[in-house]
Parts: sequence; C-alpha cells; structure tokens
Amino acid sequence: MAIHLPQHSVGPALPGKPDRGVDAGLVLAQAADGPERLPRSLYIHTPFCVHKCHYCDFYSFVDNRDRQAAFTDRLIDELSRLAPFAAPLHTVFIGGGTPSLLRTDLWERLLVAIAERFDLSPIREGRRDGLGQAEFTVECNPESTTAELLGILKSGGVNRVSVGAQSFNPRHLKTLERWHDPANVARAIELARAAGIPRQSLDLIFAIPGQTLDEWDDDLRRALALGTTHLSCYNLTYEPTTAMTKRLELGEFEPCPNELEAELFSHTLGTLRGAGLDRYEVSNFAAPGEQSRHNIAYWVQEPWLAAGPSASGHLMGRGSPGGHASHAGSWRFKNVPRLGDYLDSAGFSPVVDVEAPDPLRLVRERIMMGIRLSAGLDAAGILDDVHGLAPAAVATLRRAVDRMIDQGWVLEREDRWTLTDAGFLMGDHVASELMRTV
Repeated sequence: MAIHLPQHSVGPALPGKPDRGVDAGLVLAQAADGPERLPRSLYIHTPFCVHKCHYCDFYSFVDNRDRQAAFTDRLIDELSRLAPFAAPLHTVFIGGGTPSLLRTDLWERLLVAIAERFDLSPIREGRRDGLGQAEFTVECNPESTTAELLGILKSGGVNRVSVGAQSFNPRHLKTLERWHDPANVARAIELARAAGIPRQSLDLIFAIPGQTLDEWDDDLRRALALGTTHLSCYNLTYEPTTAMTKRLELGEFEPCPNELEAELFSHTLGTLRGAGLDRYEVSNFAAPGEQSRHNIAYWVQEPWLAAGPSASGHLMGRGSPGGHASHAGSWRFKNVPRLGDYLDSAGFSPVVDVEAPDPLRLVRERIMMGIRLSAGLDAAGILDDVHGLAPAAVATLRRAVDRMIDQGWVLEREDRWTLTDAGFLMGDHVASELMRTV
C-alpha cells in the first residue's frame, strides 16, 4: 500500500538545510504501487574531484579528509534500500564529480554490490528497446583513468565510458581550469578499448573565451580521429554560482560573441554529420545505434532511481499508468547535497526537496525536453494532454507552433514537431515560448 507524504513534506525544503522529516523512502513508497512503473535506470553520484573546474556547477569538491571508504559504505547501504524499487536495469550511469578518482578496491566493492542487489541482465545481454541499447556508463577523467581501473570496470559490467576531454587546446583547458594533459584523452580511450569496454564517448566544450573557429575545428577533428561513436558538444554556460561566472563579472575575460557561438554551433553539426555522427539531441551526436540510452531516459521522462549526495530521482506513482510522463503521478526528489549530512544518515538518503505530482508541470517539462530531441514531440499527444488540463491553451500552443514553423525553426511532419537545423540554434527560445503557452 502506498504511503502518502504528509502535506508539510511536499515542496522545497529550507534553503541550505536537509529536510530531516522526509527521505527518499517516503517518495518511493508513494510511487511504488505498480510493477509497470518501477524505474529501469539508476544514477549514482560520486562527489570527489582532484580540482574544482571553474565552469562546473555540479556537487563536487576536493576531499581532504579521506572519506572515500566511508562514502562507499554509505552508498552501498543506500543502494540496498533502493534495489527493491527497481525493475531490471536498462541503464546505470555513475557520474560526478570524478568517479575515476575512487580507489580501485572501493570500485570492486561497489560493482559487486550493484550486481548483487540489482538485476543487470538487460545490460549483460546487450538488450535493445525503443530507446536504445542497455548500457552501464562511468564518467572518467583522462588523468585518473588507468588500465587497472578499466579492467575492474569491465569485470563489473561496465560497457561504456564517458571521457571528459573538454578541449585538446592547453590554453583553453587553462581557461576552464581543467588539469589534464590533452594527450591523455587518447590514452584513456585506448585503455578502455584494450580492457574490452566497447563504447566510448567524449565531452567537448565550445564558445570558450578566446576560442576561434579553427581551434574548435581542430578539437572536433582530434576527437573524431579517436574513432569514438558518441560526442557531447556543450556550449560554455555561465552558471550563477561558479568561479567562471565570478571571473566574468570581474572582467577577467570577454565571453564568446553570439555570432561566433552560432557559427561554432553550426560548424559542429556540419563536421560531425559529415563524419557519420548525427545530432539526436541539441548537444549530443552519435553514430547510428550509439545514442546514450541513459540520457534519453531523462529526456523522455522515464523514471529513474538516484543514489549518492545531490543525486536527483524521478518516480512514477499513482495516476501515471505505464509510466507516461503526461499523467499526474510524477514525483521528483533530490538527495541532500552535502557529504557530511549524507554520511550521517542511514538507509534512504535524506532529501532537500520533493516535487509532488503536478500535471501541468509535467506537460511543460515534456515540451522542454522533447523539443531538444531530433525525434521531436508527438503533436497529437501533447495537444490531447493540454486539452485535458487547460483547454483554452490548445489554440495558444497551436498558434505558437505555427509561428515557429513560419520562422523556419520548427517542422511539422508525420504529426511530430521537430526543430530544424536553424531551430536547434534557437532551441532554448523555442522551448520557452512553447512552455509559456500552457
């Protein structure tokens, strides 16, 4: 029987303090009222870094107190409590932070614990479903990736690594405060292949202050020369709480001009498409069949479990038959984003906020996330959902889409709304305008 969250537990907690009255277990109990809604994805967050990159706004830090073993013990405890709420897993993603900083003996313990507690048969068997191939991904930093680590990851069922290159240009790495030798990117990829990990992805950043088109082209060419089948190419964004934004405000550098940023964005598409890697999401490119199944789960609003400090989860509960995101029973929660508080707890993690079911929010999110995908949005499905929730908004949404079509940013074909190449340049604006109508 589902446990209903008390009214005072729903919504954001006090800023900067964990809500000790709520933990992830209460949210899971609310959502776990049908096996068809059990998550098929798991995200695990490891917060440790050797250095805090200036552009990064993820929860990460340099740990001077040697808490890796304590973290691993606590994480395994949390995973034990989460496991009964999982379906056979189609995706596992371990990110951070820098997961490859975790000691190899702790990696061995963690991977054994995951395999003992969760059904990983879809990943072991390489199953495919409508969203892609089952995968177990670990993020790796070029400097902390070793043959020993990759051998342990392979033995533990990992079949995909994501390597944070960001740039091959030492000057731009220095601007980003990334501390790695560009040559070690190729070494990490080669070590992954030698270990038998079949899929590799690279992360790159463009629109770095002072970057030229030729320099970005060189980054793309060097990434392609490594033969990876997936590239994530993100334009540099200035998040409010980062050191990068503070330096910008102090006038230490000028941001990339908008015109050049658009040119870099378009050049990325042409270069990667010419090499056989097509865009399937605004910032992600893959060879056929090599899309990230885990990230697609986020973008289509599948439910997923979350473990580790600051990890966010998404669950489908009552009112969401089949896990369809447009229905009412979608819960979101975020684990406490402080390692000390996380280590002081037991079982399920305390959470800092809970978003209770809100059908209109879910439809808006579906628009925001779906329009980013090359597959686009099911127009009839969206209009039906909007009609059921806010009938007067249907005509407003339809008019907004027609304006985007007239401007050349959106195509409507086979009853789907998709961004054009020009529309991807305006993706955030398009999403914002369409969401605003509902």
